Amino acid sequence: MAPVRVILVPVDFSPHSEAALDQAMDLAKALGAKIHLLHSYAVPVRGVIPYDFAIPDGVWDGVHSAAESKLEEIRQKVASEGLEATTEVSTSLPSEAILAAANELDADLIVMGTRGHTGLKHVLLGSVAERTIRLAPCSVLTVKVKEATE
Repeated sequence: MAPVRVILVPVDFSPHSEAALDQAMDLAKALGAKIHLLHSYAVPVRGVIPYDFAIPDGVWDGVHSAAESKLEEIRQKVASEGLEATTEVSTSLPSEAILAAANELDADLIVMGTRGHTGLKHVLLGSVAERTIRLAPCSVLTVKVKEATE
């Protein structure tokens, strides 16, 4: 097995990505790897939104700033474990941003959360994890959180 030097961890601030981060940190400690945290949100193209409704740029600036702030909190958590971490916020579609970052970083591993949607939810929402697994230039570890059933 080739050495794992760079682990890409896409985060969407959900419990699923938090569990993936925990796994990535354990692996990074064991392998001496660096972690790259990525958050992506797609800005809709004007004219594609129904009724040509435009969201003011100031709103997107706030979204970007909030994402950077939250990502920095997570980076500090990683650093507190003695690990090196970098951050990136992208405005591309999540699967595109993950693939681009993996290629640019020459990532050795992607560790990401998955919700495991099936049926209609999968058809309507798609699967970022599935697309990443199919197209990634490196290995992908998906982490699924067991959800409580009541």
